[in-house]
Amino acid sequence: MDAGETEKAGFNHDFEVPATAGRFFRFRRVLGVTAALSLLFSGIFVNHHSVYLRRDCKGGHERLRSGYNARIERAFLSIPSTASALNSSRYYATRPHLAGSTEDFQDANDVLSFFQRELGISAPSTDPIFDAGTPESRQATLSTTSTLDHPSAWVDVYYPVLDIGNTDGISLAILDSDNQPTWTADLLEDGNPADETAAKYKHAIPPWHGMSAAGEAIGQIVYANYATKNDYDQLVEAGVNPTGKIVLARYGANYRGLKIQGAEQHGVAGVITYNDPRDDGSVTVENGYLPYPDGPARNPTSIERGSVTYLPGDPTTPGYPAYPNVSRTEPCCLPSIPSIPLSWENAKVLFEQELGGIEEGRKFDGRVGRHLVRLTNDVDTKVTPIWNTMAAIPGRIKDEVVILGCHRDAWVTGGADPTSGTVSLLEVVRGLGALIQRGWQPLRTILIASWDAEEHALVGSTEFGEDFPEWIQAHAVSYINVDVSAAGSRWSVAGSPSLAHLIKRSAQDLPHPTQADKTLWDAQYDSGPYIGTQDADFARMWTRRNQVLNDSTVSLRLLGSGSDYTVFLQRLGIASSDQGFDYTPTDASYHYHSIYDSQMWQERYGDPGFHRHVAVAKSLGLITLRLADSIVLPLNTTHYALELDSYVDNVEESAPDGDVLPNFDKLRRAISKLQKSSLELDVEKEKAEKEFRKAIRRITRTCPGNYALDRVGNWIKVLLGYPPKDILELGRHVDRKHVWDIVGDFEQQSTTCRQRHRDPICKLIEALARVRKVNRKLRLFEQGFLAEGGLKGREWYKHLGVAPGKYLGYGATTFPALFEAVIYDRNATLAKHETARLTKLIEALAKQLKA
Repeated sequence: MDAGETEKAGFNHDFEVPATAGRFFRFRRVLGVTAALSLLFSGIFVNHHSVYLRRDCKGGHERLRSGYNARIERAFLSIPSTASALNSSRYYATRPHLAGSTEDFQDANDVLSFFQRELGISAPSTDPIFDAGTPESRQATLSTTSTLDHPSAWVDVYYPVLDIGNTDGISLAILDSDNQPTWTADLLEDGNPADETAAKYKHAIPPWHGMSAAGEAIGQIVYANYATKNDYDQLVEAGVNPTGKIVLARYGANYRGLKIQGAEQHGVAGVITYNDPRDDGSVTVENGYLPYPDGPARNPTSIERGSVTYLPGDPTTPGYPAYPNVSRTEPCCLPSIPSIPLSWENAKVLFEQELGGIEEGRKFDGRVGRHLVRLTNDVDTKVTPIWNTMAAIPGRIKDEVVILGCHRDAWVTGGADPTSGTVSLLEVVRGLGALIQRGWQPLRTILIASWDAEEHALVGSTEFGEDFPEWIQAHAVSYINVDVSAAGSRWSVAGSPSLAHLIKRSAQDLPHPTQADKTLWDAQYDSGPYIGTQDADFARMWTRRNQVLNDSTVSLRLLGSGSDYTVFLQRLGIASSDQGFDYTPTDASYHYHSIYDSQMWQERYGDPGFHRHVAVAKSLGLITLRLADSIVLPLNTTHYALELDSYVDNVEESAPDGDVLPNFDKLRRAISKLQKSSLELDVEKEKAEKEFRKAIRRITRTCPGNYALDRVGNWIKVLLGYPPKDILELGRHVDRKHVWDIVGDFEQQSTTCRQRHRDPICKLIEALARVRKVNRKLRLFEQGFLAEGGLKGREWYKHLGVAPGKYLGYGATTFPALFEAVIYDRNATLAKHETARLTKLIEALAKQLKA
């Protein structure tokens, strides 16, 4: 008899009921014991908020308090290791894995095998690789909240339109008066042999802008600084007519696609983007640092690839999933003018030959090139399969899901982006797998995703979000993202305000990756080791945009866009977060989206020793466990509600013209109502959990002679931190399958109890129903900011609380529709309308919390 049969036999014995017992007596007995057992095996009797890692002294050395959840966390944290992380990185970051490529498909299968091995999933006879939209694909996801009772893993295949650059059709040349080239850019990265991987794959992926327009542009060069909206406005104010020109713009300050979109709006013929050493902070050749791979400064031939599309997802299926034979629209939200990326080595020639020299040309004074320049871009655009590799760990509660994800595709080998994130994700999976082997099952279901085609336009995650929007909104508790876990010294975290307390507390409960007397939270203040003078304009901008909040606050930076959380937060209203170690101006130059984002760079400069990879894995895992196993969800709606006052203040303080500002009195009153409702919910959260514990204590005092209930009592003592007995022995004869389901509909059973008479079992059911009601309010809070009409001109984005800035792309703007109506449109009527929309949403949200 195998272990499963042993458990089943024990289960049947424990639940024998005397034949003479009445029907309702049997119902109460079975229901009470199964409910208690299900909760005990979920590990949720310990108050999550009292089970922290406790610091022995100033920080660094940590120890867990007693209790079941604490032991689970301690067991998880013992698994992620630097050796394992390094091995995974050396496997995945030593070959290209462009979305849709053969290597990408191999990686999808490798991750699938990893999920199966670590989570104890038996590989089926047929590979679980399903075309999106098929019954098998839909069942794989939908079953996670219905029938799934063991971990599972599969691959969903979507079919978006993607592109790749054609090397022979991409060129840049300075022309003479006869339109003949006098200089032609090589458009190559040198592939220095000292970095073996970079040298091997220097021609593997052409430097190009993903989803860019094919075509030719001929015109004079004009330097546009970062090509932000303000930069274009400044050019026009300086008397420059951009029409027909070719813009030369440095990376930074905004999303590269917005540089091209702004150029289109000004009639520009084409765009060239490049990496300027001024944006490398202290780590420049001018400061005496050698270029990579001989030193930490930028390799001057490195070229930053990257997408330039204007909307997440497949451009031919906006708002709906890219199934194999889907009806497609004309591609939307793509550039109409050609663009190419350029190395600093080539950009220098343009400054020297066309704009009066490197220093003169970068003064941003409206200078126009002396000769015509010809730019050509050619791309191969076609429907391309992509592969999302998924895994699910079923929880006791079938209708609540924590989602954790990282993308897998890279522009080339992606030592930092995204392999560092993938490595951290895999370490989390190893940790969860180790818990499963010890008999653990989460209270809530955990869904893990290795997304594909993020680099082209967040495609894999967006197609999933557009495929299962109702399911996600009905079940998702939170989305936890990682993309680049290690590219510099400073730990950076951003997320929904409701997650702020959870994230800060978890980071304070973890040690700093390299300094024994500090915590992970302290790593927000870290910087790199390379000092030197910096460009003044860059230093001011970087400081302004990366200011670390005072340690006394719990506020997080807000999420705009730029990674796979976008569809979950901005379209579906799921509380989301993102974290990783970022570049600072005193870190080695990060060769973003270049062949030099390599394994060698990662080992030498990004994260020597791979301690940061592991720190992020532990942080992700701890957050996941606390979301999955807490009784009351650790989402703080009051903190969120209190933040809203500052969102209104920001609009008022940013307004260029007071005449455009509407009256905000009703909006502020609505926010005040929401704050009051949330404070009342805080009280209810505490009472619900207290009542739940009280009901459990009553259960343990009932029928002390009953063997099953005695064992329930023993389990409770263990989980609450009393001297433990052998947990495996206590649970050996208990069937852990479907126990939660036996409890059934808590609210319905609560009604049944009230119709009969009250006893400890009824109290438990009522307490469970009360907790679930609270959790539903917490889970749906973020969705309260969604508006069906979305943002004006960007209707795909539905969130009226926060969105990627209209002219930023990556950075977040709060109350975006209102902000844009006041700041950019300067339209008093529209501003009044947006104020009314916000007021209505927030009033409804306040009522929802009170219901």
